[in-house]
Amino acid sequence: MFATLPQQPKDQLFELTMAFRADPRPEKIDLVLGVYRDEMGVTPVMKAVTRAETALLEESASKAYRALAGNTGFNDAMARLVLGEGNARLIETAKMQTVGGTGALRLLGDLVAMVNPSARVWSTDPGYVNHRPIFAHAGLKVMPYRWTSNGGFVDVDAVLDDLRGAVAGDVVLLHGCCHNPTGIHMTAEGWTAIADLCAKRGLIPLIDSAYQGFGEGLEKDAAGLRHIAEKCETVLVASSCSKNMGLYCERAGAAFVLTPNGRDMARVNDALEGLTRVNYSMPAEHGAAIAAHILQDQTAWRAELAAVRDRVIGLRNGLADRLMARGAPTDMDEVRSHTGMFSTLALSPAQTEHLRQEFAIYCTASGRINIAGLRMSQLDHVADALVSVTR
Repeated sequence: MFATLPQQPKDQLFELTMAFRADPRPEKIDLVLGVYRDEMGVTPVMKAVTRAETALLEESASKAYRALAGNTGFNDAMARLVLGEGNARLIETAKMQTVGGTGALRLLGDLVAMVNPSARVWSTDPGYVNHRPIFAHAGLKVMPYRWTSNGGFVDVDAVLDDLRGAVAGDVVLLHGCCHNPTGIHMTAEGWTAIADLCAKRGLIPLIDSAYQGFGEGLEKDAAGLRHIAEKCETVLVASSCSKNMGLYCERAGAAFVLTPNGRDMARVNDALEGLTRVNYSMPAEHGAAIAAHILQDQTAWRAELAAVRDRVIGLRNGLADRLMARGAPTDMDEVRSHTGMFSTLALSPAQTEHLRQEFAIYCTASGRINIAGLRMSQLDHVADALVSVTR
């Protein structure tokens, strides 16, 4: 039966992670997977999460099946977090709990393929390693548009130039904030230009909001997305609690479809429920219940998230300072202006291999490093290694 099964390509990130785990060197540093670690090198459980889990345990709610849409309290709270309290478009938004942000992306890809199978998905180049496979497996053609730096911020002219080839009904995949893998930030003017382009040309924005709160704060990180929601009739959003609540393995995510006037919302909801019914039927409850509980009173969680964000910014600035003090190539100082967990450095695959073999520092072959995975105590070693391999 399986003799003709084609060999699947290896997942680079998890292959590197397995190699890291097998490396016996005690000084090894993992900058591959996008997880936050504290100064002890541990991915902590937020206190807000622990309190929510304790409250849920005391409630001892039934484990009976939920709705196909999942936890509706979670869906509504997440929509308000993403779009903003009181946003007029909330009543025009179809909402579905999903299996993480990845599940939301695939669900939205399946919806696009159902409505318009000839639609193309325009994705940043470079982009998140799983974006292209997700939409390709949904049966959609994926096209690249450049995501490059101009003074530390995205070169919007290059983006607009590449999107000239997009036609009405095509999907423009955008990172809500904290671009993965580059860390290159979009200015407010850039968001306005892309929103105007999509509205004028009938392009459908699909915003992957995986890192809200990790860049400049929960509200500022959602500003571009909310501007697009004001300008464009139809907007697709994939959201995740993996990073900003540390619920990585709980797979708590949501998919939102902003409809032009609300008349199509019931039809969209039915389509989303139908797609999930023939896939996993309904999403798991636990992670969504934790998030829903946290979102009822956000004060403590927001303070914890702010501390995490400030620490990552401190790591970013600390690494940039050390690189410049050691005479690193000047383009590496752009690490300072990047946002979020990641930065992509101008490293060749040979140089990243050199980092791994000689310095026990693991990053992707493209040069992406997870700033949020560093410790302050490691910055000197990492800076020394980066300067060494670039010379």
